[in-house]
Amino acid sequence: MWKLHCKTETASGRPRVHSRMVAGLLAATMLAGTSALEPAAAEKTITGVMHSGLRVLDPIITTAHITRDHAYMIYDVLVAVDENFQPQPQMADWTISDDKLTYTFKLRDGLKFHDGNPVTARDAVASLKRWGKRDSGGQLIFDVTESLEATDDKTLVWKLKKPFPALLEIVGKQSAVPPFIMPERVANTPPDQAITDYTGSGPFVFVESEYQPGVSVTYKKFADYVPRNEPPSWMAGGKVVKVDTVKWVTMPDAQTTINALLSGEIDYIEQVQIDLLPLLEGNDDVVVETRDDLGYQTMGRMNFKHPPFDNVKIRQAALKALSQADVLGTMIGNPKYYKICGAIFGCGTPLGDESGAETLIKGGDKEAAKQLLKEAGYDGTPVVLMQPTDVISLQKQPVVAAQALREAGFNVDMQAMDWQTLVTRRASQAKPSEGGWNLFFTNWMVPEINSPLISPMLNGRGDQAWFGWPKDDQLEALRAEFIEADTPEKQREVAVRIQKHVLENVIYIPLGQYAAPQARSKKLTGMIPSPVPVFWNIEKAD
Repeated sequence: MWKLHCKTETASGRPRVHSRMVAGLLAATMLAGTSALEPAAAEKTITGVMHSGLRVLDPIITTAHITRDHAYMIYDVLVAVDENFQPQPQMADWTISDDKLTYTFKLRDGLKFHDGNPVTARDAVASLKRWGKRDSGGQLIFDVTESLEATDDKTLVWKLKKPFPALLEIVGKQSAVPPFIMPERVANTPPDQAITDYTGSGPFVFVESEYQPGVSVTYKKFADYVPRNEPPSWMAGGKVVKVDTVKWVTMPDAQTTINALLSGEIDYIEQVQIDLLPLLEGNDDVVVETRDDLGYQTMGRMNFKHPPFDNVKIRQAALKALSQADVLGTMIGNPKYYKICGAIFGCGTPLGDESGAETLIKGGDKEAAKQLLKEAGYDGTPVVLMQPTDVISLQKQPVVAAQALREAGFNVDMQAMDWQTLVTRRASQAKPSEGGWNLFFTNWMVPEINSPLISPMLNGRGDQAWFGWPKDDQLEALRAEFIEADTPEKQREVAVRIQKHVLENVIYIPLGQYAAPQARSKKLTGMIPSPVPVFWNIEKAD
């Protein structure tokens, strides 16, 4: 088990570093005559390096974390889950009928879009309906929805065919696809098409004129945003913006990024490469910390539509070939920051169980993998394995997996690309030989996958499922059983059966948990310790 280093300040002694390369990279972010290094004298600007460059701007058509992070900057939500995993009012309060079939939401006063128009219930209804066609949990709710309509400008009424106790939990979840509220005209965009209008409802305004895809993105404080009065708690509470501008700049080189933080040229690094953490030690001006106790789960996802992984025995062979220790040891290195864990719902969570993950935990079983390939009649069909090269937390899993699969007898075609290209390509259902894919690796925050109601990986609805598109009626039946379970004990019993089913059918391959330390300048204070990095409540000293 890792030792989480929460809010640990580094010791003093390391000299500040300046770099011509850093200066050149940051100079490239100069847009419209304004340098990221030289904001207007009266303004406060936070410059951060996120885990990935931003290219996809529609948070409903992708589960990419960088797009979700962007969405939290510019959109708000009706309901938000706090640090105790409890749904709280955000844009709306609610009442529930005695028969648990009708939820009435009332928008709070003062809500505006960035174009000055008021947020109405019609906007919220359209946003929820678009979200419900894409999100795994949203689909479950709409399965039992009788109607969802605006009864006046501030009231929306959601009527169910039968009770759904987890409705608020799902609508208020912080990730992977929260139901962000957009103008009705934008939310009417078909859910399989990307939006082109980025008028938001949240605390920051997206500066479209300064956006350079994958390079730089700028956000300005929305002066007309009215925060709630409560203290901030994860995605809930008051979103009070205390700076004028937030800039995200892309620096593919980890060493350069650290040099920029040490020299004061940037303020924040979302994910620090573990083996470079010692470079931050010995500097009084830097704080290294993790944002949450559970961390991330890393995992492999296969394409169920095309050979060879349309064959369950070949999927089982791939699982047998892999070892969590090999993946995590190469990916993270320092065992203080990772843990071996075969639970699809995460270790340290109420539903965590490791049934069926024995070979993953114990180091793999190459001979069993070879035997399964023989039984399946594997004919050497290439496995197109997508490898992102620009995201620290996703670079190494494909390399380790490719070697393990080859040793087990797979023909692996590993193709390098940047993460945003991968995010776009994974949506393709084309044959792997025609621009599609067979396998990629991704990471989820444990709070995103700790329940069968919210985990995108457990959708078994074929074309409606998350990328990979498994069609698994038994998995859907198990999720329905979980919804009906009326006690924690019954829920856990169903969750264990889901765990076993997922591993037996290899819906995906869980490869363990890890912590992702972030680093920030001591000039930044008030950063909320939430799994999702947010920029409200942060103050920046001169």
